[in-house]
Amino acid sequence: MKYKTIKLKRGKEESLKRFHPWVFSGAIDKMDEGIEEGEIVRVVTNSGDFIAVGHYQIGSIAVRVLSFRDVSIDDEFWESRLASALNMRLSIGIADNPENNTYRLVHGEGDNLPGLIVDCYGRTAVMQAHSVGIHVCRKTIADSLLKVMEGRIEHIYYKSETTLPFKAELGQENGFIIGGSKDNTALENGLRFHVDWLKGQKTGFFVDQRDNRSLLEHYAKNKSVLNMFCYTGGFSFYAMRGGARLVHSVDSSAKAIELTNANVELNFPNDPRHEAFCEDAFKFLDAADNLYDLIILDPPAFAKHRAALRNALKGYTRLNVKAFQRIRKGGILFTFSCSQVVTKENFRNAVFTAAAQSGRKVSILHQLHQPADHPINIYHPEGEYLKGLVLYVE
Repeated sequence: MKYKTIKLKRGKEESLKRFHPWVFSGAIDKMDEGIEEGEIVRVVTNSGDFIAVGHYQIGSIAVRVLSFRDVSIDDEFWESRLASALNMRLSIGIADNPENNTYRLVHGEGDNLPGLIVDCYGRTAVMQAHSVGIHVCRKTIADSLLKVMEGRIEHIYYKSETTLPFKAELGQENGFIIGGSKDNTALENGLRFHVDWLKGQKTGFFVDQRDNRSLLEHYAKNKSVLNMFCYTGGFSFYAMRGGARLVHSVDSSAKAIELTNANVELNFPNDPRHEAFCEDAFKFLDAADNLYDLIILDPPAFAKHRAALRNALKGYTRLNVKAFQRIRKGGILFTFSCSQVVTKENFRNAVFTAAAQSGRKVSILHQLHQPADHPINIYHPEGEYLKGLVLYVE
C-alpha cells in the first residue's frame, strides 16, 4: 500500500535513528496534502530516505512510529506484533497462569505498539486507544487479537472515551466490539475482584500494582493498615490475606468504596477486620494520629503534563508529610507516584523533603516500579511511569 509522506527537517531524524518511537511536530519540514488525523504515513529524512512508518496525529507528538521498516500496516502486521506481546507474557509466566488471569497484554510503546493498551481479565480483554490511529484501526486490531489469543479470550471491550483527544470529534463510545459479557470477576494471585470496565478508571483495575500488592502482603501480619486512595481495594484484600489486624480503606469516591467493599466481601465475607470510608484523604489523615503501623499512599496522577510538575511535587510532599506525622513508631509506608512526568528523582526528592519536614528517621526498604507485563521500551524511557518507595519510619 502506498502511504502519504512526511518529510523531516534536516538533522531531525537523529532520535529516530536511535529508535525513539515519536516524531514531534517541530521536526516536520513538509507533509503531503490531505493527510488526515489517524492516517498511516511514511516518514522520510530531508534527503528523502525512508526512516519510519506510523500514525499521524494533530498535536506535539505528530507521528507515533509503528515500524522502522518499510512495511504495510495490515492484518499480518497486527497479528505479528500482538503475537510477540503474548509470547513475552507466556515466557515470564504471567499468561496462562491458573492463579492469575489478570495481566496487561499490550503496553503501548513498551510492546512497539504506540497508542494501544490491552488488559486481560479472564475471558474479556479491555482495549484502549491513546491515539486516533489506533481508534481508526480498532476493529482490525480486535479481530487480530481474537485470532492471536487462540481461545484465551471471548470478549473484547473497547474503552477509549476518555483517552482520545476530544477535539478529534471521533464520536467514540465505550462498549463491546466483540462478544459481550456480564461476568466482571477476575483472578489475581488467587484473589478475586470485580472489574469496572464500564465506568472505572484505566481499564477497570490497576493491573500495574500487582507485584507491589504481593510485597505488601508479606508486611501486613498483625498490622493496622490504612489504604489511602483505595479505588477498588486491591491493597486492602492483599493486606487481609497477609494477616492484618485491621484494614481501613479510604477514597473520596463513593463508587470506589462500593467496589472496595464488594471485593473484600468476595474474598473475606463478613470479615470484621475491614472498614471503608468515603472521605477526603488529607482530612482523614489529619484525624488518624498514631492509629496505623502500615500506610499505603497510591494517589491518582498529580501531574499529567509538565506544566503541572511543580504543583504536583508540592502535593506529594504535603501528602507524605501527613503520613510521616501520623504513622506509628516502627511503621512502614508504601508511597507511589503514577505521573509519567514525575521522574524517580523528582519523587524521591519530594518524599525526602517530606521526611525532613516531619523530623522522623526514615529508611528506604524497597524502590518499586511497574511490573514486567508493563515493559519499558529501552529506546523510550518516558514509558517508565510508576515509581514507589517502601519506607521504615522510626
